[in-house]
Amino acid sequence: MSDTEIKVPNIGDFKDVEVIEVLVSEGQKLKKNDPLITIESDKSSVEIPSTLDGKIKTIKTKVGDKVSEGDLILILESTSQPTAKIKEKTVLEKDIKKIQPIKAEIQQTTINQKNNTSLSSASPKVRKFARELGVDINQVIGSERKGRVIESDIKLFVASKSKNLENNTRQPYEKIKQEFSHSEFGEVEIKDIPRVKRLSSKYLINSWTKIPHVTNHDEADITELEEFRTSLTDIYTGEKKKITPLAFIVKALTASLKKFTNFNSSIDEIEDGKMTVKKYFHIGIAVDTPHGLMVPKLRNADNKNIDLISSELKNLSEQCRNLKIDKKELFGGSMTITSLGGIGGSFFTPIINYPEVAILGVGKAEKKQIFFKGKFVTRTMLPLSLSYDHRIIDGAEAARFNNELKENLGKNFAYKLAI
Repeated sequence: MSDTEIKVPNIGDFKDVEVIEVLVSEGQKLKKNDPLITIESDKSSVEIPSTLDGKIKTIKTKVGDKVSEGDLILILESTSQPTAKIKEKTVLEKDIKKIQPIKAEIQQTTINQKNNTSLSSASPKVRKFARELGVDINQVIGSERKGRVIESDIKLFVASKSKNLENNTRQPYEKIKQEFSHSEFGEVEIKDIPRVKRLSSKYLINSWTKIPHVTNHDEADITELEEFRTSLTDIYTGEKKKITPLAFIVKALTASLKKFTNFNSSIDEIEDGKMTVKKYFHIGIAVDTPHGLMVPKLRNADNKNIDLISSELKNLSEQCRNLKIDKKELFGGSMTITSLGGIGGSFFTPIINYPEVAILGVGKAEKKQIFFKGKFVTRTMLPLSLSYDHRIIDGAEAARFNNELKENLGKNFAYKLAI
């Protein structure tokens, strides 16, 4: 037996990434390929396996550490040696890194040679096409034999020029420099921003800057629904069921999405003129955790009854709070619900969870005096804040969607929702 250092292997683009889980403990016996730690970048998470058999002597990394290739993970009392294949792979990866700059240099040389060439080979039809677009064909790099230019080369040339023009005319983001430090005005404390909030910040910025948000505010009369919900009992024990209003809202929203399919869509690039209309109904639920806001998806809500939805909502919330949720479960949604009902407040302007096109904000239900059937009576009213992507949904459609949702939360639909 000998002490061997187990280090972070070559992990591609991962550099200075955070350790989010340590999967082993000191004294534990390991087999080759057993997972040691989990690291996570902005794009994905990866488990780092052991390359040897042995017993863990000392763990040298902990949750929250930043690691890169070559950093020490642990010291192992090993009983085996690394295989030659691992070494060969490392050498091969180094060779690839050497080759890539040479390849780029060759491509650049080819472009420079083209810029110095005065005439291009092309058919009369292609030359005419270039003239119609106002393109100097001698500036176009041909993809055919001996650099012959074809029509697709012209289109690619025009597209690249348009992209460059767009980038050059776009106003750069101006970062405001602080003229004074916060500590000059009193005592301060520097704290780490929670990892979940750091990761979600770029998605929020992307959503807010890319999507033209509009928010429609309304109220739903849920008096009968609340009476029905609080009257539900277990048929076996006779005890009252603890089902939150959110379970009914999920069911009502799903029914509304079936009628207004634009709300169950995504736009990847508006310039393509295409939208993706989803045939599934995966409802995102914003969960407040000590680590920050997380939005897991309740899958196939259209095929589940109220009891099952209520049970899954509890499980998803628990997984998020314990950071046990699979990362994939945070993606692939139809529409998101963010509810402040358990905390308080009425109307707000929720940010759409990109690439979805709408989000429903739910406030705290309150009893109000409402003019109902010719007289003022006390009714239970639920505040709704519907933010939508104005590129694909207009105001009239949003108002109709809210009306449908209110109907689904009302008296006539409450009993159907429980099915």
